[in-house]
Amino acid sequence: MIGCTKLLCGTATVSDLVKYGRNSRTLPPNMLQFSSDATPIVVWNITNRCNLTCQHCYIEAEDRVYNGELTTQEAKAFIDNLARMHVPVLLFSGGEPLMRPDVFELGAYACAKGIRPVLSTNGTLITPGMAQQIKATGFQYVGVSLDGTEKVHDRFRGQKGSFQAAMEGIRNSMVAGNKTGIRFTVNKQNQHDLPAILDIVEQEKIPRFCMYHLVYAGRGKNMAELDTSPEEKRQIIELLIDKTLDFNKRGVEVEILTTDNHADGIYILQYFERKQPERVPEIEALLTMHGGCSAGEKMANVDPLGNVHACQFWGHKTLGNVREQLFSDIWQKTQDEFIGRSKSNDYILEYYAGL
Repeated sequence: MIGCTKLLCGTATVSDLVKYGRNSRTLPPNMLQFSSDATPIVVWNITNRCNLTCQHCYIEAEDRVYNGELTTQEAKAFIDNLARMHVPVLLFSGGEPLMRPDVFELGAYACAKGIRPVLSTNGTLITPGMAQQIKATGFQYVGVSLDGTEKVHDRFRGQKGSFQAAMEGIRNSMVAGNKTGIRFTVNKQNQHDLPAILDIVEQEKIPRFCMYHLVYAGRGKNMAELDTSPEEKRQIIELLIDKTLDFNKRGVEVEILTTDNHADGIYILQYFERKQPERVPEIEALLTMHGGCSAGEKMANVDPLGNVHACQFWGHKTLGNVREQLFSDIWQKTQDEFIGRSKSNDYILEYYAGL
């Protein structure tokens, strides 16, 4: 995850990170990407069931009953173990997590155990009452997916009216007092909608926008030919740089981030080399602290059946199952190369230096 706002607008500095000690237990949620310990943020797909059939779904979710998902008691035992590990964040995902009947019970349980619960949703089920439940449960962030303006979004989500339902969900969530943001997965079919989505972010006063690059996992494998080209990726990050600086200049309070393409960070570094060379050492330091891919180190995934993966996009590689072993044992004691890989401080800088 590359924090465009943090890097471009100086909202995160090396001195800030030194002050907090870069420990995941003490860092604010918006700085966890710079933590130095290997206690991961855990993405938990609590159910495979979803009311939509999105083209790029990495878990290939459908609206049907799935057998074998963790029971409420198994889920609480899993959360107990995460709490003993001092996992900082548990991200409730799906499928559509709001379709699981005990989602609020489990969210409240995680919160009571000292874990920050956050919610990843398509937004279509967030009625005013549901938004109040989300708030009362203690969810600290609600990320809602938008794939473009109405026509494009509805096509990607496989259901007419899903855009309007998602927008209503976003508004309901914000009225209830939940910190709410938009997630946008960019590809050739929706990249032209990116400026319009950023306009929506400003108009609706949405405080966070995270752009995902396409990952070839699940149904996303069928979209590989729709991934943006290197040149298009450069144009996209240039647009985000311009928009980030524009928002900051006009006092529009929006945090912009990108995910699943660490070259975005190097492109921002190159921007500073051209425009503000005096800031280059700090940007290099922040990117080094961030490191490369977080999978298997700062990021973990548990699927609906309890299988543990290095991240949510590595579903084909199972490291263990929380029904058979404690998550902490799987994560801390295994010798599997997919967990806790050592990265040199300049790994990412070296890898992308030629871009």
